[in-house]
Amino acid sequence: MTSSPVPDGGADLGLIGGSGFYEFFEGAERVRVTTPFGDPSDDVVIGEVDGRRVAFLARHGQGHRFPPHRVNYRANLWALRSVGVRQVLAPCAVGSLKAENGPGTVVVPDQVVDRTWGRDHTVYAEEGPVVHVSFADPYCPRGRAVAIESAERAGLPVVEDGTLVVVNGPRFSSKAESAWHQAAGWSIVGMTAMPEAAIARELAMCFTTVALVTDLDAGVDGGDAVTHEEVLAVFAKNVEGLKTVLRSALAALPAPEPDAEATCPCRRALDGIELPFALPG
Repeated sequence: MTSSPVPDGGADLGLIGGSGFYEFFEGAERVRVTTPFGDPSDDVVIGEVDGRRVAFLARHGQGHRFPPHRVNYRANLWALRSVGVRQVLAPCAVGSLKAENGPGTVVVPDQVVDRTWGRDHTVYAEEGPVVHVSFADPYCPRGRAVAIESAERAGLPVVEDGTLVVVNGPRFSSKAESAWHQAAGWSIVGMTAMPEAAIARELAMCFTTVALVTDLDAGVDGGDAVTHEEVLAVFAKNVEGLKTVLRSALAALPAPEPDAEATCPCRRALDGIELPFALPG
């Protein structure tokens, strides 16, 4: 596969989500990007969203062909950075572990717990020196603030913090697993947010998860088992509101500074660390 030329200026904002977000873009151009980790889930689509240059990548590929445990998260984030992206918004569908935060609620988590396995969790695994990045606060403070404000302006029920626990999937949780997650005090459960957020940090990119609750997880408030059809139906019912939030957030995000002048802690995550290779973009 050969890479198509990146449009002049590339894009400084990135959006990772479902294929329904293609309609955001004006004058969109598809760019095929190769990475050291193989092909991303799909071509990168670069276009204008309310005057901002945005690169979009369908997390699961066209037709939702990659289940969460088969998504090439390393290639996806590398591809976005290659076209200039330094800030990423990453919407996802989640189950709620709290009965009061039902379907249609937007949650902007400030913490994450990774329960995935068998995925490629780092871009630095193949050769030394070892790279350890700080991940105490996994999400971008600027991005979170903008996402929260955008959800409030849209009039949607929004939870301003919380812990997202990420399971491997593609199956849903058992009631015992859900009870464990609730007892730990976690807020929502999903399948795609890790290692996505951690890889973004390894690439010194700002990253914000915007989660849409589609169901109460198994056993929450005495509820029944989650079904695939239920998740799809609730997501379809609420996706327009989510799109409004994301469009507003993309317009409101501050223009990223040049790498050498960046002040956000996400962008400074690699300061003082010897890298085994140069990063793209």
